[in-house]
Amino acid sequence: MHHSRAAKQVASRQSRKTSALRILRRAVDHCQEVIFLTDADGVLQYVNPSCEIMTGYRADELIGQHVSCIASQVPTGESWDSMRREALQKGVFRGNGGLLSKHGGVVELDLAVTAVRDPGTQVASLAWTGIDVAERELKAKSEGPNKMESLGVFAGGIAHDFNNLLMVIGSYAEMGQATVPADHPARRHMQEIMAAVRRASELTRRLLMFGHRSGAQELVSPNWIVEEAIGMFSRLLEEDIEIRVSLGKDVPLVRVDPGQMEQVLLNLVVNARDAMPNGGELAIETQLVKLNESFARQHPGIAAGEHVLLTVTDSGHGMRAEELARIFEPFYTTKSEEQGTGLGLAIVHSIVQKNGGVISAASTPGAGAAFNIYLPVAAPSTEKKSFCPLPPELPNPHGCEALLVVEDAEPVRQATVEFLSSLGYTVRSAANGEEALNHLRDGSIQFELVMVDIVMPKMSGPELARAIAALRFSSKVLLTSGHPQHVVLSKGVSKIDGNFLQKPFSLKSLAIKIREVLDEPVLARAAAAAAGACSSSTLPTPR
Repeated sequence: MHHSRAAKQVASRQSRKTSALRILRRAVDHCQEVIFLTDADGVLQYVNPSCEIMTGYRADELIGQHVSCIASQVPTGESWDSMRREALQKGVFRGNGGLLSKHGGVVELDLAVTAVRDPGTQVASLAWTGIDVAERELKAKSEGPNKMESLGVFAGGIAHDFNNLLMVIGSYAEMGQATVPADHPARRHMQEIMAAVRRASELTRRLLMFGHRSGAQELVSPNWIVEEAIGMFSRLLEEDIEIRVSLGKDVPLVRVDPGQMEQVLLNLVVNARDAMPNGGELAIETQLVKLNESFARQHPGIAAGEHVLLTVTDSGHGMRAEELARIFEPFYTTKSEEQGTGLGLAIVHSIVQKNGGVISAASTPGAGAAFNIYLPVAAPSTEKKSFCPLPPELPNPHGCEALLVVEDAEPVRQATVEFLSSLGYTVRSAANGEEALNHLRDGSIQFELVMVDIVMPKMSGPELARAIAALRFSSKVLLTSGHPQHVVLSKGVSKIDGNFLQKPFSLKSLAIKIREVLDEPVLARAAAAAAGACSSSTLPTPR
């Protein structure tokens, strides 16, 4: 009886071992990494399907052969025989080796070779595992843009909440300042708070412009783009790099996406920084140039005529001719793996082309590099200029009309209602579009203007504007948003004219904007907002 139970236990253990070995075999067979086993002398004992696929050999063609039949040298790799010897001596080897295919191709592998010894005989076998180096790097690089896009979406949501917080802080600081005598110390404190809100708002705007890859083009001054971007450079450069900026006088406007062009400058500045590890000089210049037909023929994609030339020059180590010829190729880089992915200049090249320009580079080893961006001068435009606010020392314009504030963020809603009420307006508020429609349908108050946030739960701002138009209410609509421009445009707002405020805005600008919208001709009512929020121009305006 005792022997029978013992035999059953042995059989059970043996069964579990056999089952575990089958599971292990299936796992190795299905592994995407190349795996093969050899004896101590390097004779192949097993190859997994991934190894068969990569080499083109069947398992029965390889088993029993020496590993040298699929071994090849790569420029950065070790001798396979030296890998084998080191693994036997030290227990493990890590390095690069070349795997030779049946058709003569060579695949560089990141190899790990582990010695596995039999507990009883101490006879060693070697387990070889390898990962395709090129495939791994391509996957890592291709994931980069997706990660950046996800990060951009995440940053957009954070920016919305952050802008709402800035709205509340700035609003109460501005209202507080209005109640404090001009000579009171607290007035300066309030002014500092408001200035900090403006700086934080500008920083958020710039970060969103870098994070979002595609935006609307607008008529801007290249000098303005450089001036806007310079503030970011101080956070990227060490003190031993001197920045020299030379902006041409009367440089004409160009039609580009300002956010994308700031990204171009950022990438070029980072590239210049990495080329000057011991410090140096970085120069950014703009000037008006006239390109001839010969230049246009040598640079496909650009026409002869007046162009703005934006040049970024560094005093770094420079590049050889063969490197210069490939610098705009995706994934090509002269930097170490830790420093670059090879995508920065490729992105620069793509952005410049999308904005109607061309980019060229010149460099000599030891003498730095210069990147020249040619942007065509924009044709004269009749676009509406951006609204110019009243001087800050003038009082806020007042009114007696009835206003409806539709805002899902309660602190922002409360601050807005409190401020507008102080200006003499009759103000009601709603937390969402459905609540706003109930106020309008009630009819006890005839609202001359509805101030509505674009992105809200249940009903968006544009949906509410269309509902107002469909119900034939005579209210005008003022749209606001703390989201970045591309989110605003994705919410059914094809265009936005003067009836829009980007959060965070100052209370003075709100007071001026409300007066401006109320005093507009009746043609610019809710129907215009429902049709896409615009009749005169797109959101961007000339800088």
